[in-house]
Amino acid sequence: MTSTPLPDPKDKERFVRTMFDEISSRYDLVNRVMTFGLDQRWRRKALRASQLKDGEVLLDVATGTGDFLVLAKGITPYVVGVDLSFGMLEHSRSTQPLVQGSALQLPFQDESVDVITCGFALRNFKEIPLVLSEFHRVLKTSGRVAVLEVSTPSIRLVEVIHDAYFNKVVPELGALLSNAKAYRYLPASVAYLPPPEELIELFKDARFSGVIRKELTFGVSQLILARKDRS
Repeated sequence: MTSTPLPDPKDKERFVRTMFDEISSRYDLVNRVMTFGLDQRWRRKALRASQLKDGEVLLDVATGTGDFLVLAKGITPYVVGVDLSFGMLEHSRSTQPLVQGSALQLPFQDESVDVITCGFALRNFKEIPLVLSEFHRVLKTSGRVAVLEVSTPSIRLVEVIHDAYFNKVVPELGALLSNAKAYRYLPASVAYLPPPEELIELFKDARFSGVIRKELTFGVSQLILARKDRS
């Protein structure tokens, strides 16, 4: 019997940090190959939807190698990234400030940023509700959040094709180009994601307003937008 690629819940944060440390040097290569470069298009859409303006402060949570930071720097000079994995930060392509830290306890002051971005990391967090509460805490009033995640297509034919690619081809590509264990975990980690309706409710429970979910590229990815209104 093949063991599950998912870690024990109590060990999840350590597992995720170690895994991303191990794949950091080839993360960008594998990401571009397995998404056919669409991940960059999705990030640009998320930034546009966040309505980030010059002079505003953007915090990219689980910044990885800094994709959001590179794109956001063209809009405002005040961008900073935080990531649990020191290996990912070491391989960042951004020259902006970087902080090693956990999304469960963001090392930033209350109401200190205007926009938060987060790309494909919700399912890697140990406690999504706590992370969303941290997002709300560090955002200024009228601040916005734009979260990208994988998704399950609602069109049956697309779902079948995507399932075969994501759960069979992606692990093979990952094993060939990087780390087999990590790229067995990443598709399996979709199990940590709540269904769309529940995910929207989690944002509302964290006191966000105007929560909107958009499907991207036939539903293989999703964008969650929300704002922090005055309490």
